[in-house]
Amino acid sequence: MSEDVREVDQDRPSAPAEQASAWISKAAVLFRCRIPIDAILLGVLAMVAAAALAMGYNATAEDIAKRKAEDLMASLVQVIPSSVHDNELLADRRHVVDRVVYRAKAGPIVTAAAYEVTVNGYAGPIRILMGVTAKGEILGVRVLSHSETPGLGDKIEVAKNDWVRSFERLSLVNTSTEQWAVKKDGGRFDQFSGATITPRAVVKAVKAGLDFFDTYRFAIVRDGGEVKE
Repeated sequence: MSEDVREVDQDRPSAPAEQASAWISKAAVLFRCRIPIDAILLGVLAMVAAAALAMGYNATAEDIAKRKAEDLMASLVQVIPSSVHDNELLADRRHVVDRVVYRAKAGPIVTAAAYEVTVNGYAGPIRILMGVTAKGEILGVRVLSHSETPGLGDKIEVAKNDWVRSFERLSLVNTSTEQWAVKKDGGRFDQFSGATITPRAVVKAVKAGLDFFDTYRFAIVRDGGEVKE
C-alpha cells in the first residue's frame, strides 16, 4: 500500500468517532426542539390553571353574594315588618345620593324605606340599618357591625340590650332637636355605664338618618330615576 493511501486512512474518523459525532448532532437538534415544546407546555398549564382559578372564584363569589343577600334580608325584616309591605325588599332598591335605599310597598304605594348610616364610635365605624315609614317615623334600628368594647359599647346590639329599640316610633316631628342626645348631654336617650361615646354616636347616626330621609323623602317614595348629587 502506498504512503498516500495510508495518510488518507489515518485522516478518516473511526467508526466510534462517527457515531459519537452523530449522537451529539442529534442531541443538539433535540435540545433545540425541546425549548419551544417546554414553553408551549408551560403556557398550556398556565392557561389551565388560570381557568380553574377563575371557575373556583366565580363559584365562591356566587356563594358569598348569596350569603350576603341572606344576611341583609335577615336584617331588613327586623327594621321593616312584613305587615307594612307585600313586595320583595331586595328587589326594589334605588340609589339616592350616596346610599342604597330598599323600599317597602303595599301594592303600588311606598310604605317604608330602609338604608344604612355609618358613624365613628369609640373604637371605629358603626354601621347601622334603619327602617322608616313613608311619613318619617322610625320602624326599627339595628347595628350591622361595630368594634366597640365588649361588655360596654356592645350594648348597642339588640341581642345584648333593648336600648336600640328606644328609637322606634320616633321622628323629627315628635322628637325635638335637643332631645336627640344622651341624657348626659341633655337629651332623652340613656347612656351606658362606663360607655357614653358609643350611644352618643348611635343617637347622632339615627338623627342623621332621619335628616337624610326628610331631605330626600320625595325621591325615595316616588317612582322614577336615581338621585345623585
